[in-house]
Amino acid sequence: MSFELLSCLLTLFVLAGIGTPIGYSILLASLMYLGVAGLDVALAGEKILQGFYKSTILLAVPLFIVAANIMNAGSITDRLLNFCVAAVGRFKGGLGHVNVVASLIFSGMSGSAVADAAGIGKIIIEMMTKDGRYSRGYAAAITAASATIGPIIPPSIPMVLYALVSKASIGSLFLAGILPGLIMGIVLMAMNYYLAGKRNFALEEPVPLRELPAKTANAFPALLMPAILLYGIYGGVTTPTEAAAVAAFYALLLAALFYRALTFRGLYQVFVDSARSSAAVGVVIGGAFILNFIVIQEQIPQSISALLEGSDVSPIVFLILVNLLILALGCVLDATTIILVIVPLFIPTCEALGIDLVHFGVLVVVNSMIGLITPPYGILLFVINAVTDIPLREIISEIWAFLAVLIFALVIMMLMPDLVLWLPRMFGYQG
Repeated sequence: MSFELLSCLLTLFVLAGIGTPIGYSILLASLMYLGVAGLDVALAGEKILQGFYKSTILLAVPLFIVAANIMNAGSITDRLLNFCVAAVGRFKGGLGHVNVVASLIFSGMSGSAVADAAGIGKIIIEMMTKDGRYSRGYAAAITAASATIGPIIPPSIPMVLYALVSKASIGSLFLAGILPGLIMGIVLMAMNYYLAGKRNFALEEPVPLRELPAKTANAFPALLMPAILLYGIYGGVTTPTEAAAVAAFYALLLAALFYRALTFRGLYQVFVDSARSSAAVGVVIGGAFILNFIVIQEQIPQSISALLEGSDVSPIVFLILVNLLILALGCVLDATTIILVIVPLFIPTCEALGIDLVHFGVLVVVNSMIGLITPPYGILLFVINAVTDIPLREIISEIWAFLAVLIFALVIMMLMPDLVLWLPRMFGYQG
């Protein structure tokens, strides 16, 4: 390791360790590298501008954020929850199932785990803890766990970022996320059913079946969004970036005109919140552009490839090692940093070992989402804590069972690439 790279990494870890936002930590560490290496510091600005100008797909990120925030502000989440309660609330552990199914549906609209947790999280936790039917920690834990499905089922902001660094097909990534997202939902519901029986959680009063058609009709326009997105991309009508714009516009039409639940004041706040979230992501992406230049300058991918070639590592062993590394990093780093900074190091090796980049991308995103609920740093745990004031120790004590079944689902996806790639191949993907 060169002295310049060592200076960069030390600066990055020290700044992140004292609480500096990760985007600023990456930027300052990269500037340290350029200064120590005697390179023009203006290279930082050049790489950021080149990266953003060449990556039109990044426009999808703020558009999906706007769509999610409109959904939250426009009472659409309330209608979806009413539909979910009517559909699955009657079974053992009913509100836990409602929690997971609501996340499965909302994931097809937001593309963000944090938006999912913040959007339906507080509402569903209040429903679950009312009259002491579920403990606060359990309600918060299953909410955080189900929110991890958000970026797996399309649209998905992390998959957009992965497509940026890997040049994999964004449409194929979106399709490849559908079955893994459903698998995650199934294992979470199975664990919820088991725990509900073991702890004897109270049954909910079932919604009469005659009311189900009305509640379905009320939520149906919102349920159409994932279908519109996928048809737009795979029907050749829109690019993924244009599909994100369609999603935001469709959410606005639903909230403002169809449901009449969004005021001009509310829309202004949506744009302000979306701009802040987009700017935070943009800073990390900008830092990643410079860091990727440093990685290339130091020839790190070539070194990793040479090391692996010399040790005769099989594709499955490589996938296990990378997944273990990402699981460990997920305890301390957010998903955006892992995808933009760590994952590019392994893309050349994946290509050399014949690992499909769409399959690898789904594993990376699922793994990064599991990291969002992994103590001690799991950002979703902090989000739930912030919106509900439920102590972290109560959430962490209940998260382990859901964490275990999600890792089990990840292992299934890793060992069965045909399961992940089945849908993309149905639509012509050649991988």
